[in-house]
Amino acid sequence: MISVLSGFIAILALAWGLNAAALDGGQTSLPWLIREQGLYLSGLLSIGLMSLAMVLATRPVILERPLGGMDRIFRLHKWAGILAAVFAALHWLIEMSDDLIKALYGRSGRPAEMAFGGLLETLRDAGEELGEFAIYLVLGMIVLSLWKRFPYKFWRHLHRAMPALYLLLAFHAAVLAPLDYWSQPVGMLLALLLASGTVAAVIALSGRIGRGRRVQGEVTAVSSPAPDVTEVVCRLGGEWRGHRAGQFAFVAFTGLDRFEGAHPFTIASADHGDRTLTFQIKALGDHTRQLAGRVAVGQPVTVEGPYGRFVLERRDRKARQVWVAGGIGVTPFLAWLDELRTRRDTAVPVELHYSTRAATQDPFVARLQTLCADLPDVTLHVHDSSAGTGLKPEAFATAQADGTRTEVWFCGPSGLGDQLKAALARLWNRRVRFHREAFEMR
Repeated sequence: MISVLSGFIAILALAWGLNAAALDGGQTSLPWLIREQGLYLSGLLSIGLMSLAMVLATRPVILERPLGGMDRIFRLHKWAGILAAVFAALHWLIEMSDDLIKALYGRSGRPAEMAFGGLLETLRDAGEELGEFAIYLVLGMIVLSLWKRFPYKFWRHLHRAMPALYLLLAFHAAVLAPLDYWSQPVGMLLALLLASGTVAAVIALSGRIGRGRRVQGEVTAVSSPAPDVTEVVCRLGGEWRGHRAGQFAFVAFTGLDRFEGAHPFTIASADHGDRTLTFQIKALGDHTRQLAGRVAVGQPVTVEGPYGRFVLERRDRKARQVWVAGGIGVTPFLAWLDELRTRRDTAVPVELHYSTRAATQDPFVARLQTLCADLPDVTLHVHDSSAGTGLKPEAFATAQADGTRTEVWFCGPSGLGDQLKAALARLWNRRVRFHREAFEMR
């Protein structure tokens, strides 16, 4: 993600730099020139990143392979939006700096304001007013997005206003960009970004995101293997294109999710060709806590997907496999094990580590033991925090003992994943081939 964002920002900065390098400062003094170009650069970076965020919001399946999966697309979308807001705030601060520069350096050397007249002048005035209004709203939206305690059901509806705010900012950028931009590479790049972002915004506002991947079905079974876990089995219609073990889907139960909308859940079963999907849903919020008492057999359901590249077929069969699951992060591995049981020819030696807070009360422990009992190539290790045997990096000390290439697949809490990756890099004294599902809605 960092490399993608850094590269994207570098391209925008380079396009701006090529234009700035050809400028003739004329009578413009250095403070005013810095302010002017700072406005252009911060504005370009802000609207460019916002355009990227808008395109990624459409869930472009075509980008899953180059970007590493829809979970990473979501994360890239989030941080592109945050950075866009940061540069928008910087753009606003630079705009407000004219009084300070006047006080320190005077009006001498200030760039002359271009007079356009007619319709263009009217559009520029409107663009300036609308842009300032939209920036305030975007900054407020970003604050609410980062405030995890703000209820998702409310945040979701506020977030749906972002495409409209983007269109206001795109108009602001288009009418206030320097006229000489449009004959330069920076103008061509800006035009491409604005066009792409505008199309994405229209798709979002018209409710067409993911429409072509939605399939209707019904709930065929509901159970609660634990007080905080609900197992839902769905049977989908013939339009379902199948899934790969480890993928996820957006699920909306008719009558329950009118305000909440669809929620993403990992598919906890392999594809057996019968269009049946199993979801293990952890009670992590108001919506998921209420599912057990509100979802019933025969209830209509809409499933959108599948998405994601945390899939069994991507593993390197020549590398030693270490799979690590934490809590509800076990769900993709349940699907992996389910598929291995039906495709024994694809089996390779695997060390599966499952971290839980209380093994005696965890329904997934028994499920894992049952699945692994039929898979002699899979060695299961259960790490129980309540028993003092929590997951520690030393558990992987033997994984590199003979120098065999090792591949680690992790799904679980982000903090645990960060600690584990850093610890393994130190323990093995080399760069770790560490795959993880980085799935967050906000």
